[in-house]
Amino acid sequence: MAGVQLQRETLSCSICLDLLKDPVALTCGHSYCMNCIKDHWDSEDEKRIYSCPQCREIFMPRPKLLKNVMLADLVEELKKTGLHAAPADHCYAGAEDVACDVCTGRKLKALKSCLVCLASYCEEHLQPHHQAPAFKKHKLAEPSKNLQENICPLHDEVMKMFCRTDQQCICYLCSVDEHKDHDTVTAAAERKQKQRELDLSQEEVQQRVQDIDRDVKVLQQKEKALTLSAYKAVKDTDKSFTKMMGLLQRRSSDVKQQIRSKQETEVRRVKDLQEKLQQELTELKKREAELKQLSLTQDHSQFLLNYRSLSALSPSTHSSTVHVRPLRHFQDVTAAVAKVRGQLQDVLTETWTNVLVAVARVDVLLTEPEPEPKPKARAEFLRYSQEIKLDPNTANKRLLLSEGNREVTLMKEDQSYPYHTDRFTDVWQVMSKQSLTGHCYWEVEWSGGAVCVAVTYKNISRSGLDESRFGFNDKSWALDCHHNSCEFVHNRIRTKVSDVNVSRVGVYLDHRAGLLSFYRVSDTMTLVHRVQTTFTQPLYAGVRFYFLPGESTAELCELK
Repeated sequence: MAGVQLQRETLSCSICLDLLKDPVALTCGHSYCMNCIKDHWDSEDEKRIYSCPQCREIFMPRPKLLKNVMLADLVEELKKTGLHAAPADHCYAGAEDVACDVCTGRKLKALKSCLVCLASYCEEHLQPHHQAPAFKKHKLAEPSKNLQENICPLHDEVMKMFCRTDQQCICYLCSVDEHKDHDTVTAAAERKQKQRELDLSQEEVQQRVQDIDRDVKVLQQKEKALTLSAYKAVKDTDKSFTKMMGLLQRRSSDVKQQIRSKQETEVRRVKDLQEKLQQELTELKKREAELKQLSLTQDHSQFLLNYRSLSALSPSTHSSTVHVRPLRHFQDVTAAVAKVRGQLQDVLTETWTNVLVAVARVDVLLTEPEPEPKPKARAEFLRYSQEIKLDPNTANKRLLLSEGNREVTLMKEDQSYPYHTDRFTDVWQVMSKQSLTGHCYWEVEWSGGAVCVAVTYKNISRSGLDESRFGFNDKSWALDCHHNSCEFVHNRIRTKVSDVNVSRVGVYLDHRAGLLSFYRVSDTMTLVHRVQTTFTQPLYAGVRFYFLPGESTAELCELK
């Protein structure tokens, strides 16, 4: 036994006081657990000086640590042959351990604590509690450093009672003195009740753990399905775009082939005509020479004789003027292709937002997310501010846009805008270039005559009074602002919402929640009207003017 103990101390680490784990031997001869010496040297990193904890020999630079195989084998052999024979009380107590209260000198680790004796014992000193009948009823528990907390500070007695009135542990003397009229029970009885509550809490926790585990598995499946769906969508989308590009390339090749074929045909016709004209020109020059020679003949008889022998002039095979069509006909082809490109671009522009909305609507959550709190102060609204500019291609010809396309003015004369399919023709209004999804906020400041601040779908009609006018169809929502009142208009239904002047309108949109709010912006934010609906397409900001004398202006304010 002594040999085992001696061998154990020899193969123990002087830092953790336990058997060596992954032993390493320093050049000074001392051995340590690899992690113990690493932690020790990590604390010396700032000094850049590394030393042996026992002999204090200094190493520079920091040595490279390698496992000592021989020591590791010896430790393993000791574990197999002798460690089981060594009682647990040969383990010395460290700083974090509970020490035996009976040991003198270097204390061993406590194996149990006695709740009656209020002391902790190593295995050797615990033997009386196992063997002597006087200790049979003592309650043994896991080692604890807080045994003195079970002693009543007033009566120096073990606190075996519990006061439910004051919710604290007390001793028997306390129950008949300071806590005489209180609701008191034994600590064991209170523990039994609290244990039932604890068991219920454990069951609830376990149930919640099971529920969360189930939800996690469902979410993992959703994540896998989402990943596969996204992969398939990317693959299919790439295939669709590849087909579209292939179609465009084939159309491009067809057009080029047709142009070159037409070029060859027309060039061949021109060359054939050139050859005919050249032959006719040669014959005419020859006849011209004969006629000239005949006109120089002095002998009248000879002249008349030769004149009779002249063959008749063959009729011309072409008109007096050759009409060559100008090359603008190939320019017409270029213009036709450019028109197709413009139409294709318009289609992509109109439908692209639908693609983006379809992507934005992908949602794998099983439950609806908690709604975000509605902003109240202007600073909260400004978090969602968007830089919005007006689209010149949609502006009615009576509207003049500023250079930055933020301000619009109603003019008395038409402006020189080119034709565009997106332009409003019958109503003095314009819509934004940017589509609006998610959370958006913008402000419109107006002056002059009345103005309408609106949101609309892209596919609203561009002609017709009610079909295209903001608020008078199911594709737009509008706030009509006059000098002393406001009306909300949707699908031709008017609702009066304010009796005050709203010269600066704040618009807040939560597209996903279907929330549209109009505010009067001044020193404070005053709600004018709120709409709760379902938006099925991206929205665009809009401004419309009324027919009133004088110039009216509206500006999409630059927010900071």
